[in-house]
Amino acid sequence: MSISDTRLSQIASRFAELEARLSSGTLAPAEFVAMSRDYAELEPVARAASAVVSMRGELASLSALDEADPEMRAMAEEEIARLRTDLPAAEHALAVTMLPRDSADARPAMLEIRGGTGGDEAALFAADLYRMYERFAADQGWRIEVISSNVNELGGFKEVVANIQGNGVFARLKYESGVHRVQRVPVTESGGRIHTSAATVAVLPEPDEVDVEIGDGDLKYDIYRASGAGGQHVNTTDSAVRITHIPTGIIVASQQDRSQHKNRATAMGMLKARMYEAELATREAVASGEYQAKTEIGWGHQIRSYVLQPYQQVKDLRTGYVSTNPGEVLDGALDPFMAAALSQRVTGEKVSVEDDD
Repeated sequence: MSISDTRLSQIASRFAELEARLSSGTLAPAEFVAMSRDYAELEPVARAASAVVSMRGELASLSALDEADPEMRAMAEEEIARLRTDLPAAEHALAVTMLPRDSADARPAMLEIRGGTGGDEAALFAADLYRMYERFAADQGWRIEVISSNVNELGGFKEVVANIQGNGVFARLKYESGVHRVQRVPVTESGGRIHTSAATVAVLPEPDEVDVEIGDGDLKYDIYRASGAGGQHVNTTDSAVRITHIPTGIIVASQQDRSQHKNRATAMGMLKARMYEAELATREAVASGEYQAKTEIGWGHQIRSYVLQPYQQVKDLRTGYVSTNPGEVLDGALDPFMAAALSQRVTGEKVSVEDDD
């Protein structure tokens, strides 16, 4: 995707204007706040645009160079070849920064992972996925906290819900929602046979109070005793809370805290996140005329396969991106997958590339 020189000039001019006005000291407080917000949003675009301008200028200069010295000419041709290789990537990076922002991009997120087909092995895989996102969050400087979990006797998660706080959490993680499938020899398999199991991931933006309206009488509350793995009681009081939103049938529960009041507040936050995500999905799908496809992708669509035996590969089935280092991916190396998802949003095409491992 190529951006015109005129558009690049407009970006640079607008950024310079904002920079000058912010440093002038003449703005009223409200103007300064509004302009600072515009500056922060435009800064990554301006930096990417500046890199493209610089590379285009250097390429034009070198291409016009009439150098008689063979050694200098060879060096120029080598640099021209490098620039012609790197420029499309820089233009693509600029196009990504210019994508319109989703309204929820800057928000924290709720991460939900549920073991699917595969029994205990699926629960163990769900735990592997949770640790993958936990490590990715740590690399980003985010804070992740489990707010609800159901653990089996092997330490796997039948389901786990976590809250992730940080800068741009939903923007980075929103493409992770869907079914993740693993192919490997489970620790529960004594005969060495390869099994396939799956887990479902959902990433939900954390809503503001004004985003979700819940009518009187729409909720059903159930209070029960929290329990842990193998039926062991977490505590001896009825502190766990389950909330059902009657109009939509959405059910959430929290049992992590000994306080019923805190579990109630946590469950309510989970419910609002689920309702807000459903509303955003419906609006986007109706606008694009792809409601059915959007619904299927949300919970039932397989997005990534993790093959650990008989060979090593992680493949994103939407973008075509492939890593041949599953261990690294499960340790949180998700940036290439997220970049490929952004690339597909820009171009509408699969990337069909492998990593260099």
